[in-house]
Amino acid sequence: MTQPKHTHQTWDDYLREGTGPVQDKFLELVRGTRDSRHYCNNVIWGNLQTEDYARAVFRRVVDFHEIPDDVEAGVARRAARAQFIGQGGRTYHVLLSEQALRTNLGGAEVMRGQLTHLLDTLELPGLKLGVIPARAQLALYPGHSFTIFDGRHVHVETFSAGLDVKDEREVATYEKAFALLERSAVYGQEARELVEAELAVLT
Repeated sequence: MTQPKHTHQTWDDYLREGTGPVQDKFLELVRGTRDSRHYCNNVIWGNLQTEDYARAVFRRVVDFHEIPDDVEAGVARRAARAQFIGQGGRTYHVLLSEQALRTNLGGAEVMRGQLTHLLDTLELPGLKLGVIPARAQLALYPGHSFTIFDGRHVHVETFSAGLDVKDEREVATYEKAFALLERSAVYGQEARELVEAELAVLT
């Protein structure tokens, strides 16, 4: 049986039993992926989130979608995904917009912890972390956040639903978008300085 090229499931369906089961599905997807690319234009990528930051994210998910309150289950599952960074030859290429560093989820103390943690992750094996400066000249309009898994599967999240794209031509479109966005990113010391600048504002 051929696999559908797209699956579209509303969050009402996805989150019927809370955030935990959804995060379990993502955990299995991450476990089976060897190479992934992530573009996040407004929040910190999930695998790099501190527990406090993730807790703030899931609190807003629970409240917005009016689902069972299992925030702690969602936080625990999301934290479990981070264990795969640097393991089994996996590689992660992450692009964060500078806005993702500034989006305040949880207040100043939570954000200080998150940005400090982000500085620590810059040295993680298998992780390539770039930041797109707010004033960088872009080769492509920012668009929405997305993840590419092993060059075969793209996941996109909207307010109402999660979209999984497996059509070869459409996946190639997202790969092209990632490559164009990457042109504007800075890495290493330059990325560190952008994070440190945001951290300095909070201290």
